[in-house]
Amino acid sequence: MPGPATFEVSPIGYVRCGERYRFEAPRQGVFAANTGRIEWVPGHRYHEAAADLAGFDRIWVVFLFHLNQTWNLRVAPPVAPPGRRIGVLATRSPHRPNRIGLSCVALTGVSPEGLEIQNFDMLDGTPVLDVKPYIPAADSFPESQVGWLAEAAADRYELQFSSLFREKNGVVVSHGGPDLENFARVQLVNAPLDASRKRLEKRGDGNWEIGCRTWRLVFSADPQKRLVHVLDVRSHYTGAEVAPGAPDRYGDLMLHRMFRERFPE
Repeated sequence: MPGPATFEVSPIGYVRCGERYRFEAPRQGVFAANTGRIEWVPGHRYHEAAADLAGFDRIWVVFLFHLNQTWNLRVAPPVAPPGRRIGVLATRSPHRPNRIGLSCVALTGVSPEGLEIQNFDMLDGTPVLDVKPYIPAADSFPESQVGWLAEAAADRYELQFSSLFREKNGVVVSHGGPDLENFARVQLVNAPLDASRKRLEKRGDGNWEIGCRTWRLVFSADPQKRLVHVLDVRSHYTGAEVAPGAPDRYGDLMLHRMFRERFPE
């Protein structure tokens, strides 16, 4: 007989980290270099349930894609071959029928308040539904076939970052702005010149720009060498938009004013 039409689940904790926007989420946690924690929902003694996780290097985290409300039959993930849409159940896309995510993350600490984690692809405020230990003998199958991902690997680019970009990005991040290097690693590793899925603009000097909220990254791409060189980052606001009294639609005008004063164009 069929089971119930719906099931109820409740978060056991929430992710706390510096990544807040969708574009800041790495494609997979293994490509990230971030730190954060899972804070337990109080009143349920979850810290006792997790006490014996100490000594495990990695854990599986089952979570909810809380920023998504809809799903699609086919999607175009960042790693998909150009022009191809993939059945959502053959991807790690967040646009899923039940919005459930699964991530294998590094575990660096266990405390009564929660779990310290590293290298994950979740955002601040992500509801955590369950945690399980990662067991290499049971969970690792390195020789497995990867379907359409083998085709996508042929379009992978190497990324290089200029010292100017890293200097500017460091200023943005240190003042509470988005990590634009992480954004570049998500958006430019695969098919960097696919304008159908990226906010691209060709510049007069032959380079490209890609939009990231209120910022623009300048880069060059060499399809023969499979190389992207991220050159610069600039504010996407006009002078009038950062003038005193201008509406602060995205809550970041103070950062852009400081950035433009430090790095005048």
